[in-house]
Amino acid sequence: MHLAKRASRKWRSVREFTRGLTHTAHPLLVHIIPTRRCNIDCAYCNEYDQVSDPIPLDTMAERVDKLAALGTSVVAMSGGEPMLHPHLDDIIRRIRRHGMIAGLITNGYLVSPKRIEALNDAGLDYLQISIDNVEPDEVSKKSLRLLDKKLEWLRDYAAFDININSVIGGGIKDPEDARTINRRARALGFSTSIGIIHDGAGRLKPLSPPERDVFEEVTGRISPAWQIAKNLYSGIRGFQERLADGKRNRWWCRAGARYLYICEDGLVHYCSQQRGAPGIPLIEYSVQDIKREFLTPKSCAPYCTIGCVHRVSTMDYWRKPQAGRAYSHTNRSAEPAS
Repeated sequence: MHLAKRASRKWRSVREFTRGLTHTAHPLLVHIIPTRRCNIDCAYCNEYDQVSDPIPLDTMAERVDKLAALGTSVVAMSGGEPMLHPHLDDIIRRIRRHGMIAGLITNGYLVSPKRIEALNDAGLDYLQISIDNVEPDEVSKKSLRLLDKKLEWLRDYAAFDININSVIGGGIKDPEDARTINRRARALGFSTSIGIIHDGAGRLKPLSPPERDVFEEVTGRISPAWQIAKNLYSGIRGFQERLADGKRNRWWCRAGARYLYICEDGLVHYCSQQRGAPGIPLIEYSVQDIKREFLTPKSCAPYCTIGCVHRVSTMDYWRKPQAGRAYSHTNRSAEPAS
């Protein structure tokens, strides 16, 4: 049963990868928020609260239907903690019913054998857990010690693909934690990735020699093309190597076009850190908006550390450079420069 699901997922992923190469006016990856509430309170996170109600199922269904109408390839639920949504499985089923690939980004705390089987039945394709440290501290509760049993359950019961993401850089006390997390995840058969983060003042610093050593190990294996196609969370090395050296990247960020971040209010943003741009309600978002944002340069791109946006933008490195005007609420209909 699991082998058949994995074969189907691989075929669908290659299909969407091919469609992405031949057609540009649709999103490749969308992160959508079903609830802003979270069950833990990591000090560095600004994407949660502990009081918000989940988005009603009818509203989520309307948003999923709209993403399907835009031709979206992958819809990944994030948060907050999406597993707190009481109708998460129904949302996943609706994503899959439209033929889109369904992903889930979770802190892992609510994982259990029963919930894994429910996610299998709903048709989940990918799950990602970010683990920040080996032991919990005052900054993050997402620790390997607290989550290790959950990872074993995922290994034993999950029919979906699993990625474990670790972090390194500013604010991380011990870079060796990322090495330990990476080795444990690979021993369990999961794919791994690593994120480079800013320091507390928002500056990107070159990695120290110990940090660089860990980074080299975690990113040492470059995924073949079909794995990048099947898992948009997998690593692409060159972009992060320049970040590791504290250098700017020259790339065309396709946020607002190939990548969308849909907040709990149903607005389209470039990403979680660029709320308000373009800030258009998803229900009103159009192919013309996608075409405009495809060509709109983003001033934050050179030192961006949001890997998922970069990964989907790599699909279009060889296409038109960006020369459009930035979005204006008073001139939404303005045509992008050719």
